[in-house]
Amino acid sequence: MEFRRLGRSGLTISEIAYGNWLTHGGQVEEDAAHACVRAALDAGITTFDTADVYAGTRAETVLGQALAGHRRESIELFTKVYWPTGPGRNDRGLGRKHVIESCHASLRRLQTDYVDLYQAHRYDPSVPLEETMTAFADLVRSGKALYIGVSEWNAEQITAGAALARELGIQLISNQPQYSMLWRVIEPEVVPTSEREGLSQIVWSPLAQGVLTGKYRPGEQPPAGSRAGHAEAGQSMQRFMRDDLLARVQGLRPIADDLGLSMAQLALAWVLQNRNVAAAIIGATRPEQVHDNVTAAGVTLEADVLARIDEVLGDVVERDPTKTARG
Repeated sequence: MEFRRLGRSGLTISEIAYGNWLTHGGQVEEDAAHACVRAALDAGITTFDTADVYAGTRAETVLGQALAGHRRESIELFTKVYWPTGPGRNDRGLGRKHVIESCHASLRRLQTDYVDLYQAHRYDPSVPLEETMTAFADLVRSGKALYIGVSEWNAEQITAGAALARELGIQLISNQPQYSMLWRVIEPEVVPTSEREGLSQIVWSPLAQGVLTGKYRPGEQPPAGSRAGHAEAGQSMQRFMRDDLLARVQGLRPIADDLGLSMAQLALAWVLQNRNVAAAIIGATRPEQVHDNVTAAGVTLEADVLARIDEVLGDVVERDPTKTARG
């Protein structure tokens, strides 16, 4: 495993992070989830990412149970707040009440006294940014969160949030966007802004929700039990399930073969070539997937390989910075 600093902070995280969107508390049984977490720890992964909304809060509970008894100081534990976690009007968004109460609830489910990174899961235009950042600052000062991050914020929002964080004496150190060979919308604006403001990217869906593994083929039905049949993931990944795009992805296979990599390893290594990316988040339903994915850490792709990838994918790559994604 290789490690990188997160933003301009002193926090070091593993280049491959373990996430449990769509898996813990939902897609896989609890025993399998625990086995995947053990595999992640055995492989050298120290960074674990979740959110209060995943599987209706069950994902945090499963992760907390899986990590129980492991030395807390040796891992970095991240979670998020924004999406609804209950029926009440204050059970959502980035108002002070929801931010503070959600943090307390996440700590209980994760069986910990603090999280290393507490993230705004989206930007909330209905709440003054000052209110949100002040609530985050109070959590940092109380020791319940060590650092603050955001997810899927645009360049303008990151700039404003970072400025307020500095005024409040705290560090905004990360953004968590979707980013992959196929989805590059952060490159024109978000990455340069983040570099200027001292944030790193913690990337979700670096495999384009499994599409870049090559298991989805043009003209064929998705494999049984795959994410394409998942109610939430299946809807959000439809942008990748076009035959023309899937055919281009199959064209990456010779490149991976030439390098002695699996297609998943190639996709993860590609993401990590961007030095503003501190970590790529992987999910897993089986321990073998974890062991396969961690091999991408530390892999260097030469300029000619990157050029071949761009040539193969061509115009199926999404680069429009106005595009957003749910996750």
